[in-house]
Amino acid sequence: MIIQSAEPFLYPGNEIGCLLIHGFTGTPKEMRWMGEYLAEQGYSVLGIRLAGHSTKIDDLDHTFWQDWSASVEDGYHLLKGMCKDVFVMGLSLGGVLALYHAAHFPVTGVVAMSTPYELPPDPRRRFMQPLSMFYRNIPKGPPDWHSQDAAEDHIDYPAYPTKGIIQLDALVSELKPALSDVKVPVLLIHSHTDRGVAPENMNRIYDALGSEDKSKLWLDDSGHVITREPEREIVFKAVAEFIEQHAVQVL
Repeated sequence: MIIQSAEPFLYPGNEIGCLLIHGFTGTPKEMRWMGEYLAEQGYSVLGIRLAGHSTKIDDLDHTFWQDWSASVEDGYHLLKGMCKDVFVMGLSLGGVLALYHAAHFPVTGVVAMSTPYELPPDPRRRFMQPLSMFYRNIPKGPPDWHSQDAAEDHIDYPAYPTKGIIQLDALVSELKPALSDVKVPVLLIHSHTDRGVAPENMNRIYDALGSEDKSKLWLDDSGHVITREPEREIVFKAVAEFIEQHAVQVL
């Protein structure tokens, strides 16, 4: 059963589609404010639910990164059936998936926010496979929020499943060689004060991209979930401008 207010969402609009992808252990809710903003601009917006998310934490024990990828592929084809152009946009794990799919599908552009090039250094990662036999979950660190109201209203799993971390690590490894195959326009957004994914990850992704049309937007007063933080309006406007710039043929 899907957690209340953590459901996927669809806002039909014009022939420009926006596929929104949430983060690891998160829910579509963390992308909903962005979805509402883009829908107000007239775009068609689909906020998907990744496999194993928005239900119960144990579901991630039985989910592989290919299942997350399939969730994105399903959403892409659904939106492509409604729209001429499809932009993929993701937060954290969602950003990894957005970039990965831009290397394999004819998307119009990509927005990747708070996206890891590699997972944070942790000596336990080397032993995650045997650890997963004894510890199903690993506690999360201190909350990384600049907006207390958004933090209190946020919905996610209370811990990181060890098997889920293994799959996330595997997906990030798959992304690295695929970045050179991303040729479409890309907008990267990251906060200097992100404690979940270190800011230098954005520069490493930027340097590895095969696209000649790529740009970076830095934030200064946001944590990791920038779509719900105080600077979210800056993010939303930048994304709308990016879409307008690269989908002029159907505006």
